[in-house]
Amino acid sequence: MEYNIEEIKHKLKKYNQEHLLNFYDNMEESKQNKLLEQIENIDFELIKSLYNKTKDGIKNEDAEIEPIDFMDKYKLNEDYKYYEQIGEKAIRAGKLAVVTMAGGQGTRLGHNGPKGTYDIGLDSHKSLFELLFDYIKEQNEKYNVQIPWFIMTSKENNEATVKFFKENKYFGYEKNIFFFIQGQLPMIDTEGKILIGEDYLIKEAADGHGGVYESLVKSGMVEKMKQLGVEWVFIGGVDNCLVKMVDPVLMGIAIDKGVTAAGKSVVKANPHEKVGAFCKKNGKPSVVEYSEITDEMAEATDENGELLYGESHILCNLFNISAIERMGSEPLPYHSAFKKATYIDKDGNKVVPTSPNAFKFEAFLFDAFGEVDDMAILRVKREEEFAPVKNATGVDSPETARELYNNFHKKEK
Repeated sequence: MEYNIEEIKHKLKKYNQEHLLNFYDNMEESKQNKLLEQIENIDFELIKSLYNKTKDGIKNEDAEIEPIDFMDKYKLNEDYKYYEQIGEKAIRAGKLAVVTMAGGQGTRLGHNGPKGTYDIGLDSHKSLFELLFDYIKEQNEKYNVQIPWFIMTSKENNEATVKFFKENKYFGYEKNIFFFIQGQLPMIDTEGKILIGEDYLIKEAADGHGGVYESLVKSGMVEKMKQLGVEWVFIGGVDNCLVKMVDPVLMGIAIDKGVTAAGKSVVKANPHEKVGAFCKKNGKPSVVEYSEITDEMAEATDENGELLYGESHILCNLFNISAIERMGSEPLPYHSAFKKATYIDKDGNKVVPTSPNAFKFEAFLFDAFGEVDDMAILRVKREEEFAPVKNATGVDSPETARELYNNFHKKEK
């Protein structure tokens, strides 16, 4: 593609970002083109707006927050079978696809590679990806289907992820695995300047799990799903080794209630556990962050002594494909995070910070819940469906996930 360098210079001057071309003349032609392509794809008005918002500080939106209704999977009694049969019929008809969000690296775990390739220390030494595939394979056999598996990578780890699957011969499932890459946004410093990475290209960061809807639409994966006859899509994270992506009860409830979105929850460990909780904001399904909720709300209980805001959002959600199309038609609002970022300054010096120095911008998956009129929430058991691997030690670590995984599978035998 031909780029008009003068027009690009003019644009950069307009937004006070001329430094992005400081090293252009000393770059190889292929890298020059890559840099120009990056610049052409930047929405500078958006970046300017996001920077201005960082100066406003945290603003709690003026929203009316109230509890949301939920169903407990293990208190459905005779309804359990009813919902299960509805969901099972749809699964057997090939109407379900699963999406795994796997754009992260295993850095916090001391792992050099995509998080999905991490071995949590089981006797089998299977990676997170293989544990998820084992579950899909088991469900395929149970329902006599081939459930398509869509894996969202990032620009940072896509190549390594695809290489891992190739080396493992796609676990014999190549025709049913589809990769797509999540979006990215430039990182900026405290003056609003876009950072230059160590490769002298623009330093970008993945746009958060909320980017999954837009990425599914833009990458053509939604169209692929339609071609395959898919009507329902489960979206979950790669770091939960007990995630149940195929759940006929959850699906049956969504279909029976006529809603286009459903989510799984687990009871908060305590009123002040640092997790988001399902709720309604201004009458629409949403998630209230622990930082947004008052102590009084966090501790409030109903007539049965249950927490009113006790349904933790565990990133296990089911959507009708029409909802994904709607949610992916426009970018979600972005939230800023202040992070440490190594970069190249305007003079060509490498800067390695010892404290946060840059903003990255992320969209949250649950910010799209307001696009649907209602949402079914199904409470499940933490010990059966939620074993996240986020920290190297302590809570939500390989050790805790391994214990949960082993205990669950001992019960299954």
